[in-house]
Amino acid sequence: MARYTGPKHRQARKVGVNILDKTSNSLARRLSIPPGIHGKKRKRRLSEYGQQMQEKQKAKMTYGLLEKQFKNLVQKVQKRKGDTQEFIISLLETRLDNLVYRLGFAKSRNMARQLVSHGHIKVNGRRVNIPSYSVAEGDIISLSKKTEVNPKILEIIKEEKEFLPYVKREGLSGKLLRLPKLEDLQVPFNLRLIIEYYSR
Repeated sequence: MARYTGPKHRQARKVGVNILDKTSNSLARRLSIPPGIHGKKRKRRLSEYGQQMQEKQKAKMTYGLLEKQFKNLVQKVQKRKGDTQEFIISLLETRLDNLVYRLGFAKSRNMARQLVSHGHIKVNGRRVNIPSYSVAEGDIISLSKKTEVNPKILEIIKEEKEFLPYVKREGLSGKLLRLPKLEDLQVPFNLRLIIEYYSR
């Protein structure tokens, strides 16, 4: 299945939470109404399996992952000893495309993914064009020379942004200070239900 390129509002209304990278007044008003012609009809109560599947969909949509990518990620952390929920968040948040977004170099994860794919991002001075690249603690993320002078990118960087405690930005480069923890951010999905879904 190809990556979804349709309206993000439709995805958000489908799962009932704001999975967009920004606030939207129009979405807030319609969030409780599923998309489509029958959206206003009363929804059936989801089964336990349905709830697990919906939480998985929320996580995939939030980070822009395909089913195979997300399944492999969850199965990878299930083999480790320790808190599986913490491992999942750590892997999702240390993806290069996500950190480019978190550092304020892009307005959305989709835009961040495009910047990475087109070779506009460097890690420790080396060009990396793989959005799923796993950034290590202490790695420096910076823009390519061509992107450093792009007016649109410079405009985005000038915008005020509150940074999460595990990242730091100085000028046109940023750093992953430490591995992210679940307590560092609020996610719109239930990791416990996701783990249960893939443990069936």
